[in-house]
Amino acid sequence: MKMNLQMFAEANTQTTGGLSAEMKTYYGMELLENAKPQLVHNQFAATKGLPAGGGKTVEWRKFGAFDKALKPLTEGVTPDGSGISVSYITKELAQYGDYTTVSDMLDLTAIDDVVLEITDRHGSNMGLTLDTVTRNEIQQGKQVIYAPKLGANGAKTEITSRTALDKDCRMTSELVAKAATQLKKMNAPTFDGKYVCIIHPSVAFDLRQDEAWIAAHQYAAATELFSGEIGELHGVRFVETTEAKIYRGENLAGDVRSLKVKGNTVSAAEVGFQGGTVAANALAAPVEAMVEPILRLKVYRLYILPSLRMFIFHSL
Repeated sequence: MKMNLQMFAEANTQTTGGLSAEMKTYYGMELLENAKPQLVHNQFAATKGLPAGGGKTVEWRKFGAFDKALKPLTEGVTPDGSGISVSYITKELAQYGDYTTVSDMLDLTAIDDVVLEITDRHGSNMGLTLDTVTRNEIQQGKQVIYAPKLGANGAKTEITSRTALDKDCRMTSELVAKAATQLKKMNAPTFDGKYVCIIHPSVAFDLRQDEAWIAAHQYAAATELFSGEIGELHGVRFVETTEAKIYRGENLAGDVRSLKVKGNTVSAAEVGFQGGTVAANALAAPVEAMVEPILRLKVYRLYILPSLRMFIFHSL
């Protein structure tokens, strides 16, 4: 036996479609979190406070070392002796900051605590800004090793310039050992006997495949880990972050972007375009955007004088 239950339904049953004014949107009071990168650069920077009235420039001094005294002394004869030298490093104070103006009407009527959320966002932006300033200072170093190009048969092609890098260039265990050896030869200072390398997750993926890789959890009990530390290889401790410096080769000669030059230029000339300058010979070998697997290890401690202020104004 079959029964049609709709025969007993009222013909004029009220539905939600007819009362759209009653159907409001429910707002959850918990806001969604923004994705935030791991900030690791500032933990390797030696910071120094600047007292009020101390000027805008800070100077650090370093006394030089004496040469080895390899000449035997003559009995009864006072040697000539050696003088001491001193060198110095200066840093100009720079100030960074941002602010957001909030009207009293918005503060009064908004469903969310706008001022609280803006304060939280400015705080995150402050940390990201300081981390980027420190990172860019570290990248000023001149000692660079480019990852070789790996062929299908395992053959390696040495790379000597940034424009020659492509997707086949990979950081290898041998490259890490080579960089660490060079730093040792220069008597570069270490962090508790180890060098530190900050890398992007894409580069970390390649190194994790190496059999000599030691994961951080294997020595965490005996060593205090840096923030973002993921492992060690050949005496180099690796710290991972998406904020690691990425060098990109934009295709200025392609269809996506174009560069208009007024007049003739030579290979050594620089031509201007919106956003900065580019060397004329840089357009000869454009490369696609890519992550540059460059190993940059810390050679000396970096001194940064960050001064960052955050303001929130209420317009009355």
